Amino acid sequence: MSGITLADWLRAQDDAALVALLRARPDLATPPPADMSVLATRVGTRASIARACEDLDTFTLAVLEGLVVQGADTEPVALATLAGLLGPDVKPKPLKQAVAKLKSLALVWGEDDGLSVPPVTREAFGTYPGGLGRATGRTYDIQGITEGEQRVLQKLAAGPPIGDTKDASRVVPLEKAETPVQRLLARNLLLRRDPGTVELPREIALQLRGERPLGPIQVTEPKPKTSTLQQTGIDATGGGEALELVRHVENLIAGWSAEPPPVLRTGGLGVRELRKVAKDLDVDERRAALLIELVVGADLAANTEAAEPEWVPTTKADVWLAATAEVRWATIAHAWLELPRLPALVGRRDEKDRLFTPLADEIRRVQAPRDRRWVLETLAAFPKGTAVTDPADLAALLGWRAPRRGGRQRDELVRWTVEEGTAVGVLALGAITSAGRVLLDEGPGHAAKSLGDALPAPLDHVLVQADLTVIAPGRLEPELADEMALVADVESAGSATVYRISETTVRRALDSGRTADELHELFKIRSRTPVPQSLTYLIDDAARRHGRLRGGSAGSFLRCDDSVLISEVLAHPEATRLELRRIAPTVLVSPLPLADVLDGLRSAGFAPAAEGPDGQVLDLRPGGRRTTPRQRSARKVVSPTVPADERLGELVRLVRAGDRAAATPRGERVAVPGHLGAGPSATLSLLQQAARAQRRVLVGFVDSHGTAAQRVIEPHVVGGGVLEGYDHSYGEVLRFPLHRVTSAALVDED
Repeated sequence: MSGITLADWLRAQDDAALVALLRARPDLATPPPADMSVLATRVGTRASIARACEDLDTFTLAVLEGLVVQGADTEPVALATLAGLLGPDVKPKPLKQAVAKLKSLALVWGEDDGLSVPPVTREAFGTYPGGLGRATGRTYDIQGITEGEQRVLQKLAAGPPIGDTKDASRVVPLEKAETPVQRLLARNLLLRRDPGTVELPREIALQLRGERPLGPIQVTEPKPKTSTLQQTGIDATGGGEALELVRHVENLIAGWSAEPPPVLRTGGLGVRELRKVAKDLDVDERRAALLIELVVGADLAANTEAAEPEWVPTTKADVWLAATAEVRWATIAHAWLELPRLPALVGRRDEKDRLFTPLADEIRRVQAPRDRRWVLETLAAFPKGTAVTDPADLAALLGWRAPRRGGRQRDELVRWTVEEGTAVGVLALGAITSAGRVLLDEGPGHAAKSLGDALPAPLDHVLVQADLTVIAPGRLEPELADEMALVADVESAGSATVYRISETTVRRALDSGRTADELHELFKIRSRTPVPQSLTYLIDDAARRHGRLRGGSAGSFLRCDDSVLISEVLAHPEATRLELRRIAPTVLVSPLPLADVLDGLRSAGFAPAAEGPDGQVLDLRPGGRRTTPRQRSARKVVSPTVPADERLGELVRLVRAGDRAAATPRGERVAVPGHLGAGPSATLSLLQQAARAQRRVLVGFVDSHGTAAQRVIEPHVVGGGVLEGYDHSYGEVLRFPLHRVTSAALVDED
């Protein structure tokens, strides 16, 4: 390739441009490149170019593809030539802006009269960039062809330029050609690649495409249909969804605490258990799957990994339940934002017709958090109160901004994110909520405060109705909410919650230790409406029958046909420590385990024996050693981080130093053989000689990252395992451990 090389072009850029390049393409800086040639090589690697192309918009990508079509990977191409290929829809200003963006990413280099791209860029656009075939360098006349031949050429010109046909199996002269393909082959208007494939030459395709050789190019991004809403209304709607989410998660944790579902043998949760969750929470299976994924994603429930594993709430669930509603929401919302999974896939089937189930490995997607943020940040970029009315418009906008991101499911990903974000309370009415915006920018702690500010103040009262329903016209104070959850069941939820009181719920409150007087007082104080007589009768009637038959718990019992021996045991001082009490003339009970009771009695001089439910003697000697099941550490997705500008500036400085070192003329040179380890005497001698003569030395070394580098220094101190010298290029003193020095050469000063 003629013209300036990529390495030379990079050397000519100022430090700010190189820092911007490394910030935009952080993979180029890891590990730190030794010099500009190494950086240029990384810029032109296949994987790095593919990553850089992921963030290019449709128009900029079309400009890069146009350069590839023009052969800029082999010979420089003038900007004017590129403009002619792109067609009349592309004006000079946006074209220059796109080229400038490509230059900032080092995907294009050179002046406007000679633009070049890395050779492997062609691979980023497939076998046929622009849908065009190979160029032959010939001029073709397509006048006089038949209508059938015209259709064949038009179809191939639209791309791809190859076609499968049996008519290419043999070559016949024009007078013997019977089909359009055979006639085109005979006229050399098609190229025969093999007996079953033909190809349209690039020159013919460009003729047929007319003044838009690369087809219509959308220069500007599409504008989605939007509406302007009051941000307070958006926040209020999102707040309602947030409270509903918290309520459902609470109920899910309660359900799994009482009856943990089993883990499938292949991992995940079964379809039957999913349906049970949906029924218990009174939601559809799609929302149930999302809730399950969020509870596990927030580490509020986990796989016990026991012999018969179950999905059980973790100790974090107790901490979560004790927090305020807004803190609980922020925890769940943040878990959704960082969830490396696609809950929307649950219920679908893969290519092999296997059903996706909740918590299964098959719906894990490492890029899900990045794509989720991409959608939300796009909505957050609109002015406050702006709602995108149709997710399809949002998908079209994102598809233009980054057509290579998201894969085949990009449009569905956008729709899923909008639906899930609305269910989580991050989005509402097609717009991002204030709490959702804070969650993106500042994290869950600040988002909880933002949601708390948006929610109305908790209410300290309810409205009791004559039909034994209780209406909570808004969010209740935590204490009152707990009392209502104890004495009534939720019948419907929303901006106002309707509770239903029944004999069962009253009995539940009495079972928890509440008295009839306390329940009467609760409704008398908390209800803004008169307490109906039917509720008073219901509480009194339930309390009158409650507790007549009583039960207690016992960890073990002692029985003996001899009541005297029972009395002797009960009179012994050990009986107090063992918490024994008599419940019948010949029966004692204790809350302690049976093994502890028997050991205590044996130490007191008695000779008890253990018995099973069938009355047979049991052997309670302990078995072999046991170990606690080891929880597998959760796999976390670590996104690559971009170093700070100060670090990137230092890296650019080192690259330039490596460049100067590579170009430095050198004289006597000593290399350290790899098997010798710490510097041998020859290297020390050369460095000490340079220090005495105040000569500069080109030092090769391995830095702390394990990367080979070179610097030109004037040694001052050589010894004690350290080389210390002055770098004239940057006016600073450098120190190198001698064991990291790999070579040393005197710099020729002629």
